[in-house]
Amino acid sequence: MRRTLLVLTGAIVVLVAAIVGRMVFQPGPYSFADGTEVDLASYPNGAALTGVPAELASTDPRARAEYVTRMADCEACHTAKGGKPFAGGRPFVLPFGTIYTPNITPDPETGIGKWTDAQFLKAVHQGIAPDGTRFYPAFPYASYTMLTDADVLAIKSYLFSLPPVKQANKPNTFGFPFNQRWLMGIWSSFFNSDRRFRPIRERDAAWNRGAYLVEAAGHCGECHTPRNLMQAMDQRSKFAGGQAEGWNAYNITGDRTSGIGGWSDAEIAAYLSTGHAPGRGVASGPMGEAVGLSLSKLTPSDIAAIVTYLRTVPAISSDRLPQPAGPAPASPKLTAIDNPVGKRMFEGNCASCHAWTGAGAIFDEARLTGVRSVNDPTAANVALMILNGAGQPGTGRPYMPSFAAAYSDAEVAAVANYVTARFGAKGSSITPKEVAKLRRN
Repeated sequence: MRRTLLVLTGAIVVLVAAIVGRMVFQPGPYSFADGTEVDLASYPNGAALTGVPAELASTDPRARAEYVTRMADCEACHTAKGGKPFAGGRPFVLPFGTIYTPNITPDPETGIGKWTDAQFLKAVHQGIAPDGTRFYPAFPYASYTMLTDADVLAIKSYLFSLPPVKQANKPNTFGFPFNQRWLMGIWSSFFNSDRRFRPIRERDAAWNRGAYLVEAAGHCGECHTPRNLMQAMDQRSKFAGGQAEGWNAYNITGDRTSGIGGWSDAEIAAYLSTGHAPGRGVASGPMGEAVGLSLSKLTPSDIAAIVTYLRTVPAISSDRLPQPAGPAPASPKLTAIDNPVGKRMFEGNCASCHAWTGAGAIFDEARLTGVRSVNDPTAANVALMILNGAGQPGTGRPYMPSFAAAYSDAEVAAVANYVTARFGAKGSSITPKEVAKLRRN
C-alpha cells in the first residue's frame, strides 16, 4: 500500500511538473519566424524599427512622444468611463476580484509626478513600482518589456506634459492569496523576459517594425491570445483568441474560417485604422477603444507594417466560431425561431437600422450577416454591443447607442438569441444571468 501511494504521489508530482514546465518554457512571441534575433544596433537602420515612423521624425518632441504613447495605447486602460484621461480608476473585473487602474497623470501626490526616469523604466519593463511593490500583469509589462528605453521615456515625457489630475487610486478587491503582490515576482520570473526588442535579421524592415508595433507597443496578444492556468499568454496558441472585459477577442491568425486569413490586406488595414471594413463588422468594446485612441492615430505605413506582420503569424484553427452563415433568407428562418420576445424587440427597435435581411438598412456598419460576433454562439459580444453600443461616437462614422438603460437582462438575452439564430450560423442561448454578469463588466 505504501509503495503504491509513493508511486502515485511521484506520478502526480511528475505530471504537475510537466504541466508547469509546459506553461513556463514557451516559445518567444515571434519565434515562429525561425530567424536570428539581433540587437537593434546590428540591424541595418535598426533605430527606425522603434520610435516614430520616418515621416514623423522631423516633428516636435512632444508630438513624437504623443505618437509613441498612442502606439502603446495607454489612455484606454487608464481612463475611467466619463473620467479624465489618464487619471485612472477604470475597473477590470477578474475571476478573483476587481482591479482599478492607477492615475498616471503628473500629479505628485496621487499620480506619477515624483517618479524618476529610472523608476518609470522599472515599472514599465519589470512591473515594479517605486516603493518596490509589484504590479499585477493586467498592466501588460510582459509585453511592454520589449519597448526600448527611449520609447518608454518618450511616454513618460508626454504624460508629464499633461495637466496633473488629483485623483486618489482605488484599492483592489482581491482576496487571499491573490492580494499578495509579492507573488507577482515569481510570476514575472517565469513570464517576463525583461528583454528589449530584438529584430529578426532575415526579415525586412516592414516586418520587424510590425513585430515591434504588435508585440511590444500594441501588446495585441494580451487580448487575442488565450491564457494558461497561471494567467500568462499561451504562446503556443498565439493570437487564437482570448477575452477582454467580457468581450471575446477573436482569432487574428491566418486561419480562413476562424481567423483573418480570408480578409484582404485592405480590409485588415481599414478595420485597424477606422474600426470598420465592409462586410467584416465594426470594432466595439476594447477593440473599438484601441482603434479610436491608438490605431486610428497611426500612420498608413505603420498600419501596413502591422498587416505585414500579422500575415506571417501561423494559422490556428479555433473551434470558438463556426463557418459564418451567408445572407439571411427572407422568411424560412423566421418561422423556425421560437423567440417571440426577441422577434418583437428586433422588429420594433433594430430592423430600421439593420434591416430584416441583416444587410443594413442604410450603412454597411449596420450589417449583421457574415460578421463574427453574430456567428459567435456565445452571443457575448452581441449582448455587450446591445448594452454598451457599437462603434465610436465622434468619429464621423455611424454608431449604435447603448440600450443598457432601456432593456432588462431578459430582454437583452432574448434579442441577442434572436439575432444569432436569425443571422448567424448557430443560434445562441445566452441567459439573463449571463447578461447580468456582462453588464457588470
